[in-house]
Amino acid sequence: MRAVDGISFDLQPGETLGLVGESGSGKSTTGRLVLRLEEPTAGRVFFEGEEISRLRKHSLRRVRQRLQVVFQDPYASLNPRMRVGDSVGEPLTNHGAVRGRAAQREKVAELFRLVGLDPRFMDRFPHQFSGGQRQRIGIARAIALRPRLIVADEPITALDVSIQAQIVNLFMDLQEEMGMAYLFIAHDLGMVRHLCHRVAVMLRGRIVELGSTAQVFGDPQHPYTKALLSAAPIADPDRERARQRLFYEPKPAAPDAALREVSQGHYVLA
Repeated sequence: MRAVDGISFDLQPGETLGLVGESGSGKSTTGRLVLRLEEPTAGRVFFEGEEISRLRKHSLRRVRQRLQVVFQDPYASLNPRMRVGDSVGEPLTNHGAVRGRAAQREKVAELFRLVGLDPRFMDRFPHQFSGGQRQRIGIARAIALRPRLIVADEPITALDVSIQAQIVNLFMDLQEEMGMAYLFIAHDLGMVRHLCHRVAVMLRGRIVELGSTAQVFGDPQHPYTKALLSAAPIADPDRERARQRLFYEPKPAAPDAALREVSQGHYVLA
C-alpha cells in the first residue's frame, strides 16, 4: 500500500481546501509532499504554474517564500532556546526581506499585532506562552513573507476547545486581509465545514470524494464519506440519540478506479 496513491487536486488563490480522513489516510503526507518536505517517488506538484516536485534545493529556496506551513504541535514547532521574536523574524532575515535588526523587530512587532499578540512579548521564550499563544506565534512566522499558500497540518488539534475557534477565526481574518490559500488538514469536521470552501476526503492514500463544502456535507456520495459524517457529533442531544451510525468496511480500490464527476465540481472515486 502506498502512503499517497495517485491523488490529484487543485487549489485556487484565496481558497481553502479541507483535507479530511481517518488517521493514516495520507493527509499529512500529502501536505508534506506539497511543501517538498517529503520527496515524491512519482507524479508532479505544480505551484503557480511551475513544477516544484523536481526542483533542486537552491531553486526550491525562492519558492519557500510563497509556500509556508503551520504545524500541528505548537509546543514542538518553536525552538525552546530562541526568543519568539527571533523565531518569527528568522524567515525575514534568511530571505533578505528586511535589512538590519531594527527593521526586523519593527516587522515582527507588526506581525505580532496582526495575530493578536502584544509586541512586548517578543523577547520571551516559548515556555512562557500558552498553547494558543504559541500557535499564534507559529502563524505569525508562517505569514511573515506574505506567502501565497499555507499548509496548515492539524493546526488546532493540540489546543483546548475554547481556543480552537479563535485560531480558526484568525485564519479566516488573515485570508481575507492577505488573500492567501490554505490546504487545511484536519479531522474536526465541524471546523472544516466552517472554514473550507471545498473538501477532499482521503482513505488509504486515495481521495475518495472531492467537492464544495455544501456538496460533500449536504450530499455525500461515497460510502466512506457517509460513514465519516455519521460519526461526527451533533450538539443537539435528541438528534444525536436518534440518528443512525453508518459503518464502512474499507476495500482495496480497483486498479482503474478514478475520480468521476457526479455533478458539477463534485467528484467520487469509482
